[in-house]
Amino acid sequence: MQRTSEVLRRRSRSTGDAGMSTAEYAVGTVAAAAFAGILFKIVTSSEVKDLLLGIIRDALQLAG
Repeated sequence: MQRTSEVLRRRSRSTGDAGMSTAEYAVGTVAAAAFAGILFKIVTSSEVKDLLLGIIRDALQLAG
């Protein structure tokens, strides 16, 4: 009996949860897609466009 419990103990240590399961991948994918959508809305907003155009305009004026 002691040998069986020793084998089970060794096996449980060697087969630890080393990665993500399918459900965790699905949650991670949904979170990444939501983050990408929010980031896209921020970057394409008129305020950010104006800010980026101002930076580019200032850089071009300094160079030329």
